[in-house]
Amino acid sequence: MHKLAITVAAATLALSGAFSAHAQNATRVSVNKISEDGVGDKIGSIILEPTPHGVLIRPILEGLEPGMHGFHLHEKGSCDAAEKSGEMTAGAAAGGHYDPDKEGGHTGPFRPGHQGDLPALFVDEEGNASQQVLAPKLKVEDMRGHALIIHEGGDNYSDKPDLGGGGARIACGVVIDEDIQSQSGVQQQKQQDGGAS
Repeated sequence: MHKLAITVAAATLALSGAFSAHAQNATRVSVNKISEDGVGDKIGSIILEPTPHGVLIRPILEGLEPGMHGFHLHEKGSCDAAEKSGEMTAGAAAGGHYDPDKEGGHTGPFRPGHQGDLPALFVDEEGNASQQVLAPKLKVEDMRGHALIIHEGGDNYSDKPDLGGGGARIACGVVIDEDIQSQSGVQQQKQQDGGAS
């Protein structure tokens, strides 16, 4: 798992230089903590940038527990708590993983399966997430109207345990039509979010 995360991160970093030459308008997604009580404080933003090879995802987040966190696009555009198995559950209104083709399997971002399976997010020792990842199965327009969910635990990109073992949903942002100019927008958003990197 650790080696896979390093490989994915290295590949994404190498590709991002090539993508910058093709930078287009990007979309900013505000991200908030979530709990069984509903939507909480804002913890930053995620920038979605269209590229020839999928969506480049640039997190600008703080206040998370260090380590790897499961990260997925969900089927509905809500971060609200909802009842699940008789209990109010954080982010349950977002539904399951985005799977428009009914592939039915949680296999990770680079194999057939849920289109909403994204590379896990890395959070550093200070609680910040800034390491960009690539979503090769998606276009930004596919993501609009859906929720991005960050999970408490990591992701082994399988269904054992269920959905990769990510566990509770701890943060969420709904992708809406909020375009920014890619390069300048990323810098401006870092300043607005207090420089979390």
